[in-house]
Formats: sequence, structure tokens, C-alpha cells
Amino acid sequence: MDQLAAMATFVRVVDAGSLSAAARSLPSSLTSVSRQISALEEHFGTSLLLRTTRHLALTDDGRILYERAKSILGELREVETTLSRGCHAPSGRIRISAPTLIGRLLIAPLLAEFLRRYPLLTVDLLLVDRAVDMVEEDIHLALRVGHLPDSQLVARKLADLRMIVCASPAYLQRRGVPQIPADLSHHDCLVFSDAPDIAEWRFKEGVKAERRIRISGRLWVNSLDAVVSAAKEGAGIIRVPSWQIEADIADGALQPILVEFEPTPAPLQLLFQPSRLTSPKSRVFVDYLVERWRAANPFGVHAIARSKQ
Repeated sequence: MDQLAAMATFVRVVDAGSLSAAARSLPSSLTSVSRQISALEEHFGTSLLLRTTRHLALTDDGRILYERAKSILGELREVETTLSRGCHAPSGRIRISAPTLIGRLLIAPLLAEFLRRYPLLTVDLLLVDRAVDMVEEDIHLALRVGHLPDSQLVARKLADLRMIVCASPAYLQRRGVPQIPADLSHHDCLVFSDAPDIAEWRFKEGVKAERRIRISGRLWVNSLDAVVSAAKEGAGIIRVPSWQIEADIADGALQPILVEFEPTPAPLQLLFQPSRLTSPKSRVFVDYLVERWRAANPFGVHAIARSKQ
């Protein structure tokens, strides 16, 4: 069995919705297409497709193979394109995910220059405030805030992000200034979240320990910009990244509180699938991002690590 050819046929079957439609588009015979799918299932020792007279669906194993096969075949096409042009410049599509605010303010403005530098590359930028499934969603690089749980992914730390608790001077004058984290239970808290629930804010307790304080928010918003705007108008207390509100604190629109209880900064990490760690297109994007962020110092830190060649 030509495994690459069989995987290409399998992807075509899934995209077309049936074996017969895939056979017509290849073009190939229905018997040949069916034989290749059966050979793949025998090779992997599992069923890949659920077939009925009117419907075709992926099994769980079939979905895994479909996503990985699409990625592998895409990478192969990019290699073929590069070699056929007789050049070694990075080429193809690079798919990146990032938290919405970081992506909008700190990545999107850098992409015009990146695309000018690398004219054979195209970029898909996915801005979502959730942990993406890099395999299923075909993500090459993902920026994520926080520590990475046990995973097959490879992480590179880019910066440390401080989380600041603050409110407008008008609110604090009206309601008083919290002296300890537990005082927040008597205040109006504004929470950044996709769904109203019980939130927890982390605070330092002692030298190394941390404590989580439950917050029952009066306002829940799935936009950091909107949360900050509401706080500046005196709606309540927020907990947001320090880099986002640096100017608001400088001009007095917001006032930091509970500073002595500020927890350890959260790492901003760039995640790779191990198979894509050495991809030229991934490497040049990481190098470019680090270069520009080191120059601009957007997070108020000066220790963004240099890229490893």
C-alpha cells in the first residue's frame, strides 16, 4: 500500500462526503477508493469510517487520522512548492492562535511587515480566549497564558504577565479601598469570562504560597476592553494584565489595590506540536515576534528570551 496516496484518498472521501463522490473527483474507480480505505483500516487496525447507504461519518480514530493526514499532506505540498521553485525561503500557510486582546493589539499590527519579509507565506490568525486543540484545529503555533499541564506539546516561554487588581478613584472613594483580598466579598467585582459563574482570583499568601479568593461578580464580560471601560466609569474592581492598563494607571483613570498580595506573574508561552518545532515557517515567525516584542517591550519586561536557531 502507498500510505501517502491512501491517506490522500481518505481525506478526499471525508471532504467529498462519500466514496463515490471522492472517486469521481480524483478521478478513480469506486473499487479502488474502497480498497484504499480498507487497506488503511487494516494497517491501523481500527475502523475509520461508519458507512450506511445514505451517510458516511468518521469514527473517533478516523477523525484523528483525518486531522493528522490533512496536516501531513499540507506540509508535503508546501515542501514540493518550495523545491519546485528552486528556493529555500519559507513558504505555505501558517496558522496561529492567540488570546483576543494580545492578538488584536500586539500581533495583528506586526503582520504586514512579516508578510512583506516572507512573500511566500500566508497567515491565518485565530483570536480566541480558550485553549485550542492544536491537532484538531490544525494550529501551527498557539500563544497561551499560564502554566502548561502535562501535554505532548512543546512550550517556549516568551514573557511573564502581571495581573493587577484595580479600580477607578471614584469607586474607591465611594466604596472604600480593600485592605486584604477577603474584603473583595463586600465589593462590586467585574469579571472577564465567557460565562457567568463563580470566579476565582489568585493572590499571594505568605512568602511562596498562593490563595484563591472566590469572586461573585456583578458584571461578567467576555471582553477585557469592555471590563476595563466599565471599571474606568466606576462600575467596580477588575483584575487584568498590567500591560493593558499601564496608560490608565499613569493618567490616574485607574488605581492599583492589594499590591502587596499580587501573585507570581503568569507565563506567556508559545506552543508547538513537536512535529512542527523545526518547521522553517514556524521558526521565522517566532524569531520575528521575539525581535519585535524585544524592541517594543509591550509587557513591561526586559527578558524576552532569544530564539534558538
